[in-house]
Amino acid sequence: MNDYSTYHKPISFVIITYNRPEDTLALLRNLCALEETERLLRDIVLVNNASTSDYSSVKSFIESERKISIKYIDSPQNLGVSKGRNFALQFTDAPILVLLDDDAELEGKNSLVQIAKAFSQSGKDGRRIGIVSFLVRYFENNQIQKNAFAHKQFDKYKDQSFFFTYYYAGGAHAILREVLDQTGSYSQDFFYGMEEYDFSYRMLEKGWSIAFTDSVVMLHKESPLGRTTKAEKWQMMWVNKSKVAFRYLPMKYFYSTSILWSLQYLKSSGFDLKGWWQGWKKIINISRTEKRVKISYNTLAYLKSVDARLSY
Repeated sequence: MNDYSTYHKPISFVIITYNRPEDTLALLRNLCALEETERLLRDIVLVNNASTSDYSSVKSFIESERKISIKYIDSPQNLGVSKGRNFALQFTDAPILVLLDDDAELEGKNSLVQIAKAFSQSGKDGRRIGIVSFLVRYFENNQIQKNAFAHKQFDKYKDQSFFFTYYYAGGAHAILREVLDQTGSYSQDFFYGMEEYDFSYRMLEKGWSIAFTDSVVMLHKESPLGRTTKAEKWQMMWVNKSKVAFRYLPMKYFYSTSILWSLQYLKSSGFDLKGWWQGWKKIINISRTEKRVKISYNTLAYLKSVDARLSY
């Protein structure tokens, strides 16, 4: 591994906030207290995604902060995840972009240094590292948040400090601006859920790799008991995951994803048959509205080499 000084390109934090002014203020204080901000931190971009909460305390903190550039932008409407990220990313030109959930904090004071170090490592099979996914722990009890872990084979990978993977934690990762320039923005038709898979397949096809490191830890203030996900969101995740499989993977994975996620929807929605049927109608329509851009043999080989779960 090279010393991080060989890869000390400026970093920008990009945060989209949803009705959490207290958490957002705590996060800003946390980021401003990191080490090496003068050397490594270009700015912080904070987009208020049409929140109805009072952000006056956040604005006051931003006005009082003299050392670090913090840009506060009001979104004209709730853009969702993908559109919100695309909107926010236009307000910084930093070479390294760190996307964080607004209800979180970074654990280590040296997180900026560790992010730079992670990108200085060699990629897999000649592929440069384009995204680094962080370890996510619950703020409340410091346990690993399993559903934010960057691999579905949790038991196999949970004790590894660094590994290559096939997707990343959407609210806890760093990405090179160069990757966005080559791959393009997040797909605008993903309002909620699975946009990371869509982007992952596209960037992997461009010859990049994705890495996980536990040297950067995000403490998530979500309850360890989890949030109650509405049936509507489960349907979006089911349809979106099926859409991703149709776009990029061999057709057998589209069929298996659609069927297995339909069962997950029934279980998670309390057997909402109306929503289940609505979901299936959307999935049947995928073949009429979506264009297949099947990934190459080399990308599929990469996915299999990192134990990617493709069937659902």
